[in-house]
Amino acid sequence: MPRSSRKSPPSLLYAVKQVELAVRAHLDDLLKPVGVTALQYTALTVLERRDDLTAAALARNSFVTTQSMADLVAALERRGLVDRFRDPDDGRRILIHLTDAGRTLLAEQRPAVEALEKRMLDGLGSAEVDAVREALDRMRRNLEEG
Repeated sequence: MPRSSRKSPPSLLYAVKQVELAVRAHLDDLLKPVGVTALQYTALTVLERRDDLTAAALARNSFVTTQSMADLVAALERRGLVDRFRDPDDGRRILIHLTDAGRTLLAEQRPAVEALEKRMLDGLGSAEVDAVREALDRMRRNLEEG
């Protein structure tokens, strides 16, 4: 029996990964002149929203392993973009803090990153963008619950 010439669309898992890879590649290109990777930028933005996190919490929120985060934080600390200090409430914990230099770098890069996001969303209306955001959030929660 002949195979249909009509191909099935790629799985959503594949499509999401393709978007993630494209975003990461564009972010890496965009941030290369300032010496920051897409993963480092992501960690900085997480700290901007929720400062004073442990490496484990920062890793979870930045989508990397705790081991990878240790190297990433060390590189950011060498650049003066983050500081580490002992938690005043629990001296065993080390917290990571975004420095003024880190905040400045984020502010300087924000217009270019926003332009990249705008390019990614080109042709989508605000209702579609909201629907995509809600769907992605629901997918994430589904996986966290499972």
